[in-house]
Amino acid sequence: MLATTTPFLDRTLRHIKPQTFASFSLSKSSKLLHLLHSVTVGKKQQQQMDTARKPTFNANNNQCLSAKLIFSAAASVATTAMLIRSVAKDFVPLELRDYIFFKIKNLILSFRSEITLVIEEFDGLNENLLYKAAELYLEPTIPPDTKRIKLALPKRQGKISFSLESNEEIVDNFNGVQVKWRLVSKNFPPKNIPGSDPYNPLLLTTEARFFELSFHKKHKETILNNYMQHILEISKDLEEKKKTLKLFTLKPDRYSGRIGDMWQALNLDHPATFQTLAMDSDLKRKIMLDLDRFMKRKEYYKRVGKAWKRGYLLFGPPGTGKSSLIAAMANYLNFDVYDLELTEIKGDSELRKLLISTGNKSIIVVEDIDCSLEFQDRLAQTRAMMPQGLHRHMQVPQMTLSGLLNFIDGLWSSCGDERIIVFTTNHKDRLDPALLRPGRIDVQIHMSYITPCGFKMLASNYLGITEHPQLLEIEELLKTTKVTPAEVGELLMKDEGTEKVLQGLIQFLQTPLSDAAAEPQPGMSQQ
Repeated sequence: MLATTTPFLDRTLRHIKPQTFASFSLSKSSKLLHLLHSVTVGKKQQQQMDTARKPTFNANNNQCLSAKLIFSAAASVATTAMLIRSVAKDFVPLELRDYIFFKIKNLILSFRSEITLVIEEFDGLNENLLYKAAELYLEPTIPPDTKRIKLALPKRQGKISFSLESNEEIVDNFNGVQVKWRLVSKNFPPKNIPGSDPYNPLLLTTEARFFELSFHKKHKETILNNYMQHILEISKDLEEKKKTLKLFTLKPDRYSGRIGDMWQALNLDHPATFQTLAMDSDLKRKIMLDLDRFMKRKEYYKRVGKAWKRGYLLFGPPGTGKSSLIAAMANYLNFDVYDLELTEIKGDSELRKLLISTGNKSIIVVEDIDCSLEFQDRLAQTRAMMPQGLHRHMQVPQMTLSGLLNFIDGLWSSCGDERIIVFTTNHKDRLDPALLRPGRIDVQIHMSYITPCGFKMLASNYLGITEHPQLLEIEELLKTTKVTPAEVGELLMKDEGTEKVLQGLIQFLQTPLSDAAAEPQPGMSQQ
């Protein structure tokens, strides 16, 4: 036994630096000599016992001899392992120990037919999107016999998510290829945060999580080229189904934060849909067809060299449902909404930063665009009238019409895909013609007073009726009376009784509020 282990010790000790030997204590050297002596004495005693017994080799004791040989070999291996472990722990430096174990591990892995891919949660300081995609992909594939499943309710979301617990393993099949997934989690020792209270220090705990994806190495090309793309496509669909719509507004303290922290989000729970809008049915159908066409033309926009975006202008009197139409568009497309208040923006540079920080699949809304631009013009005139030097100390916004136009269709407008920009105004005639040209405003939608068709929708939504003797009288009055959907909706909510509500609406419509001057018909026009 000692003869077999001596060459190994010689090769191992050659890697140890002389300085390391100098640091060895006398107790450790004595311990090693004692261990080597015990192994030698034990080996001699074993040989003497084997010689004294001298078993005869016949058919009756073959099994007994085989068992003795197995136990003897196992004892020798265990003794060798104990010796190596003791030497490595007490005498071999940590660096050399890691090097030896690394080489042994590589030697063992070279004989394996499996290959393992590692997908870490973070790529440096950035989130690894492939890890998130794998997490979404594996959620519906978790088998029912899995022993441990982790549940979570993400912030500002109403749907519970399922994921693997650490060290759990599941098997997936892709085109006949068996793939084993395993979630690994490693915890690192906590560290003190510099600058914290020395009597009550803050500890930073670090956890590294990653997926191990194992499969036969002959399927490497299939996994890398086809399976990874399959995961990305499936996870994209699952993310859309789980998505909770958000309404983003500007943060008051955005100037001191990073670009990604310029918006604050709330859940968008607006119930408006195209089925509940009090609009002409033909107009709603045209808007939905236009949105569907836009969503399907990604490659078309790329081929013609245009940014994948579309601009809408909603104009008409207050209370005609412009905000409800925006909410219906967001619910129809499953897009987030960014409410961009131009009066709070300090200049063109900040406008560009806000545009960059918006996400794809979103609707950017600029309400009352005419009032916002007039406000900026008044501030610029006030700044010009101030005495020289005084205006330098005032924080006056410097956003210009040119900056807004570049925001719509300039170079910065291509920073993102699947974006819809919606402007609203009560006075279309006050807008600069440069804002309305094709390429900036693609579709203009006139939101007019309520029509008989829109009233039928309101009566169905508010009162739950589609036929009533007084409906025809109301529809005739609406042809000659200017009244907004908001006003009609408020009247329909005043009482519980249908008869009383309809009679009150008739009296309201018969009251001469304004002359029935010619009003443009509601509709949609494309540039």
